[in-house]
Amino acid sequence: MAMSPYMRQLREQMGHQLLLLPGVSGLVFNDAGEVLLQRRSDNGRWGIIGGMLDPGEEPADALVREVLEETGVRVEPQRITGVYITPVVTYANGDRAQYVITAFRCRPVSGTPHVHDDESLEVRYFGLDELPELRPDHRLRIRHALTDGPAFFVAPR
Repeated sequence: MAMSPYMRQLREQMGHQLLLLPGVSGLVFNDAGEVLLQRRSDNGRWGIIGGMLDPGEEPADALVREVLEETGVRVEPQRITGVYITPVVTYANGDRAQYVITAFRCRPVSGTPHVHDDESLEVRYFGLDELPELRPDHRLRIRHALTDGPAFFVAPR
């Protein structure tokens, strides 16, 4: 996976220390009600599509960019479905990160899903009754995207 120049500069200064980073995820549902997932090249696991914001980038723009880069599908964000904090992630090189994720429900507007960069091994739609093994927080984001309620967030304590 290519590291952005911004992240490279941060890592040069911070080393492997834990960084709190802004990210987005896209819950992309086609007309059949299937959700678009990717099998990630860094860990081989299936997950929802997403990535980091670049400095100055709006979250919805980052989402459209990330989904297109990873799947070849152009999407239209419809609404924010939740704001989440991920578990701490430790990458193979020792870098540690935790992401504040803004999740969007999206609809595809063009393109056929295919591996479009080095971050994915596979991309495809899954019916909700045939989902592969997913992290619990990814299953939660899918569930929240299926509701018509307000955006999810953990209430202040």
